[in-house]
Formats: sequence, structure tokens, C-alpha cells
Amino acid sequence: MKKQIALFALVAAALVAVPAASFAQDLTTNTPTTNAPAVKKHGQPFHGKVAAVDATAGTITVGKTTYSVTADTKITKDGKTATLADFAVGDNVGGSAKKDGDKLTATVLHNAKKKKAE
Repeated sequence: MKKQIALFALVAAALVAVPAASFAQDLTTNTPTTNAPAVKKHGQPFHGKVAAVDATAGTITVGKTTYSVTADTKITKDGKTATLADFAVGDNVGGSAKKDGDKLTATVLHNAKKKKAE
């Protein structure tokens, strides 16, 4: 009789332990590994009037902020592929930039159309 009670207790303990172990595995596999912020696709948006363009240095100044323009920068004007030299002082532009050390690098640069007064 004691053997049956011991066997029953052993089986009951095993039944209690298996779901707990299974639940613990679920918690570890569903927990995010890092709390890193979501990565923005293109970076920080900007817009304004062009204050200066230096195609040789590969920079464009919008307002008081200067952005580096690289070969990876997607540049468009009027919906068509363009170059930095296609922009002039006074043009309305927009885009996005990423911080690269102590400078900002434009990832996207395009002309911005003026809003019509209603």
C-alpha cells in the first residue's frame, strides 16, 4: 500500500512539474532580448529654404543646418532623379538625415512644393 501511495505521489508531482517547466520555456522564448528603440528607416526629417549649396564639398545648408550629401543619398527634384547641383539658394527642400558622428548626413533630399494660399 505504501508503494502505491509513493507511486501516486511521484506521478502527481511529475504532472504538476511538467506544465510549470513548459510555461517557463514559453516565457524565455517570447521575451524580447533587447529594449532597443525602433530604428527609423530614413532618420530625422527636415525641411526649409536652401541657404547654400556646395556640390564640390557635397553639402547643402537648409536654414542654419548643414547636411552632408553622399552617394547613398536619394536625391529627387520634381519626382525625377537629381543631383545636388540641381538645387539653388532659395529652393524649398525637405528630406531626412541621420547623425553621423558630429555631422548630419542626408539620406533623402527632395524639393518641396510651396503650399498654395487658399
